Amino acid sequence: MTGVVSALLEAWQELRINKTRILLALVGVALSVAALTSVVGVGNLAREGLTANSERNGGRSATLGVGVYGPTAPDAATLTAAYQGIVARYGIDYYTSVDQAENGFQFPTGVRRVQLQVVDPGYGTIHRLTLEQGGWFTAGDETRLAPAVVVNEAFYNLAGRPNLTTNPGVGILGEGPATAVIIGVVPDDWEQAPPSAFILSAAAAAADIPLSGSGQFKFWVGQEQAEPLKAAIASDLQAQFPGMHIQVDRADYASQGDPFAVVQLAVGGIAGLVLLLGAVGMLNISMVTVRYRVREIGIRRSFGASSHRIFVGVMMESVVATAFAGVLGVMVAVAVVKNPWVEKAIAPGLSTYPPFPVDAALLGLGSAVLVGALAGAVPALVAVRVKVIDAIRF
Repeated sequence: MTGVVSALLEAWQELRINKTRILLALVGVALSVAALTSVVGVGNLAREGLTANSERNGGRSATLGVGVYGPTAPDAATLTAAYQGIVARYGIDYYTSVDQAENGFQFPTGVRRVQLQVVDPGYGTIHRLTLEQGGWFTAGDETRLAPAVVVNEAFYNLAGRPNLTTNPGVGILGEGPATAVIIGVVPDDWEQAPPSAFILSAAAAAADIPLSGSGQFKFWVGQEQAEPLKAAIASDLQAQFPGMHIQVDRADYASQGDPFAVVQLAVGGIAGLVLLLGAVGMLNISMVTVRYRVREIGIRRSFGASSHRIFVGVMMESVVATAFAGVLGVMVAVAVVKNPWVEKAIAPGLSTYPPFPVDAALLGLGSAVLVGALAGAVPALVAVRVKVIDAIRF
């Protein structure tokens, strides 16, 4: 332990003496580490954003989409009972039916037809929906006398942006006009999106809203259980609906493998190139520094310094310097990646951004130390091979 501490102190003293010579090299290493860490951090942020957008469209990994089709549509009540039996039999926690509908709503500017997604409470979790205001459906919303709706921003603006606590009502047309209750607001899918809303299946049935009939049922079962459950669910439904076409497929973004693997590979290649450039710069400066210290090394060898001590001392100078530069580089990377403007530009689909990845910071620090060790090893070998008498005459 004493030897390690003394080597570190000696390396620090040498850095103070040669600070002008290695300053530019350390700046280059710090910038390389900052670039490396930033690339990994931005790549992680972009992956989170792409994953969130993909899960909103297809569901989390792994989501199974189930449909029963035939010459004539199966009885809706029988089909719902079959789906509920699957949920109970296999212990599935998150599930939802998904169908489309269209209905009129009374807005301050007049009546307007609005596209509805008819779902169950599990839809919000499966599709990772984020809300700007209010909340998503709960099981208790299925028994409301006034149907609950979750609307998009365009719908909310058209309704006059009512207070969801004191005045959340909006007129819904049907055989008997009623008042729907806005309980939440989700962001628009794109700019200038038309008004749309989510409504629960039970509420749509109670309000006599006709469905398109082209819907399906979705189960979030997890990655490991997806394949076994696909076969089991298909077999169960085929037994209950003989002669019908049973379709059970994964609907999530990862159904065809990891779509972000190419992005990660490109990020890794860029990071490796940046690290290589930093190592080359540090190696050049270290070689120059050793050439200037040949006489000093010869004198130390004449006073009994071992080859091991010379090797460790020279290499540790580089390691200590690059470790310090690595800390600065990681700090710069964190400041860049966690900048609100950068986060919004890289992952606009996220409402809450993940913390800076610890593995990216550790990679940056580890890379800095590795660069220092590699850049210091070659000059250290040169220093060890210096003959004492030649070094003193240098």
